[in-house]
Amino acid sequence: MSAMTRVLVTGGAGFIGSCIVDQLVKRGTDVVVLDNLSPAAHSARPGYLNAAAEYVWGDVRDVAAWDRALDGVTAVCHQAGKVGLGVDFGDATAYVDDNDVGWVVGLTALHQRRFTGRIVLASSMVVYGEGRYRCAVDGIVRPGPRLLDDLDSGRFEPRCPLCSGVLDAEPIPEDAPLEPRNVYAATKLHQEHLTAAFAREHDVEACWLRYHNVYGPRMPRNTPYAGVASIVRSALERGEAPGVTEDGHQRRDFVHVGDVANANVTALLGDTPIVGAVNIGSGTPRSVLQMAEGLAVAMGSIPGDERWPTVTGLYRLGDVRHVFASTATAADLHGLRPLMSFDDGMREFATARLRESVNPS
Repeated sequence: MSAMTRVLVTGGAGFIGSCIVDQLVKRGTDVVVLDNLSPAAHSARPGYLNAAAEYVWGDVRDVAAWDRALDGVTAVCHQAGKVGLGVDFGDATAYVDDNDVGWVVGLTALHQRRFTGRIVLASSMVVYGEGRYRCAVDGIVRPGPRLLDDLDSGRFEPRCPLCSGVLDAEPIPEDAPLEPRNVYAATKLHQEHLTAAFAREHDVEACWLRYHNVYGPRMPRNTPYAGVASIVRSALERGEAPGVTEDGHQRRDFVHVGDVANANVTALLGDTPIVGAVNIGSGTPRSVLQMAEGLAVAMGSIPGDERWPTVTGLYRLGDVRHVFASTATAADLHGLRPLMSFDDGMREFATARLRESVNPS
């Protein structure tokens, strides 16, 4: 795209958004940020904000804030919103309001301006629900929601819905069935659908990047909305043994925030447009227990000491067992390959500065 590109990054004061801003500025891009500095994510204005960007302090649910931020904008990178599973269904209104209403207000503002530039939406692997599973007898199958009796009894692995046989988890591709299993996941899928509808009607290039488990500097801590890597690190810093849910063998794809930011910048500025859904992950799954132990080692803990991760057997009903990315689309079609290895990422994250929040509302 042209060097005169002006990019709006919503949520650009946050964890992922601020890293995207940094990379855009480094590329010589004109950047404007729209962020409301929500106390659920920020205790104060962050000290890491890039001085080369322009900042509009406002809420994505406010059309006037979008109007102030959109002047001259030729590409939009939407990162703002409420993340994580939340506490319980009582959070549903807040999630729908922040994520769905906030985005449709923005799309309406773009519609009114007859916007024709690129749109990049932050989506999530949670839209898949459970990951991809293969049965030795029945092939690729879709297990149903896990049952409370199984979870209470410590039976965490899903079974084949046809023969009840053992399943093997596989990397999940973008064309897999979508089955969001919690409120946050439902809002992200709705955002994807809204983006697709806008793109069709306005003939614009739009993609939704399905982030897997992102970690790295500037992650929020001390909030139930923080990512699992941040929760583990906070426990280690307090001198506590991090508690790992279920049996610890549930697998995820932990991807560094720098690689996620690079994917966004490529989608915004690359010569070849990226359209539709793209998984953004490392391509190398790890169990949650492996992540916790890797981070513990990086922070000076050893097996048997008081900070070594422990398996709790507890579970969250809205969680899934295994979900990790097929990164073939990102790598083979778009040249998006991770630069940060898992071991190097854990070593960096062990001392990376996290972001404080004042309350989890």
